[in-house]
Amino acid sequence: MDQLMNAIFMLILALNLFALGNASIISVIRIVALQGVLMGFLPLFIHSHLSFATILASLAAISLKGIVIPAIMIKALRDVQIKREVEPIIGLLPSTIIGALVTAAVFLICGRGQVPGQSESLIIPTAITVVLVGFILLTTRLKSLTQVLGYLVLENGIYMFSLLLMEAIPLVVEMGMLLDLFVSIFIVSIITNQINRTFSSLDTRHLSSLKE
Repeated sequence: MDQLMNAIFMLILALNLFALGNASIISVIRIVALQGVLMGFLPLFIHSHLSFATILASLAAISLKGIVIPAIMIKALRDVQIKREVEPIIGLLPSTIIGALVTAAVFLICGRGQVPGQSESLIIPTAITVVLVGFILLTTRLKSLTQVLGYLVLENGIYMFSLLLMEAIPLVVEMGMLLDLFVSIFIVSIITNQINRTFSSLDTRHLSSLKE
């Protein structure tokens, strides 16, 4: 079981690098969606005893992170008719290299994160790495849609941390986190569409031209 879970962690880390090195926004959406699906399976492996709450949380995460939110993002992408992140603050190759170095540094510092009863788990360093990669995407991309995707990756890392406390956190709290994420993305998609209508662009540099 540990080997399967660690294989999922390795896939999640690989998807981080693919997201950093990809200019196609639709491809990044699909990468983040796949990462979300993998995240959704984690509750089933982290805790030895499956409960109704665990299964429900897993299904909710898979549905929301892997289907609903990506569908909203794809619709927003089609509405604004933008396909690529053309001028990131940091280039795609340097971003990928930074992501790889961050991953190596986190694992070097943290070693192998341990979950009670699962000594081979990599969840802690993986979660930290996902948060940091999400932050890199959020801060080095200029298109607002890509920045939202960075926020989604960052939230995936936070979600991984929350799984460590799933047995102590009531189901309503877990569902509340997912609902907050869904509402946030829904609102951001509306704002993004409005920005595009106003400025005919999703480049966030245009917002600096606004005057009070």
